[in-house]
Amino acid sequence: MKKLTITARILPDGKPITVIGRDAWALRNLVKAGTAGCTPIDQPGPRWSHYIFKLRGFGFLIETVHENHGGPFAGTHARYVLRSDVELVRVLDQQEAA
Repeated sequence: MKKLTITARILPDGKPITVIGRDAWALRNLVKAGTAGCTPIDQPGPRWSHYIFKLRGFGFLIETVHENHGGPFAGTHARYVLRSDVELVRVLDQQEAA
């Protein structure tokens, strides 16, 4: 089974960047979320902070907003907001690869 693969460009004139696996999953979620951003609470994933670190390494501008949350384990969590204007050139998911 192939991993999710996304080829994207940072607009206006970025070169194509290919992102694979969970990093691609995180990028797709960030693009879909728009200015609302993503949190590990809303889109559970085991290592959001690492995916963001890696995406930033590719050149994507991603803001981290720290938010408070209540409940029995009150504290803070991060909301990640994609600030780069991104064009998804190609998305190959597991269903297409099969």
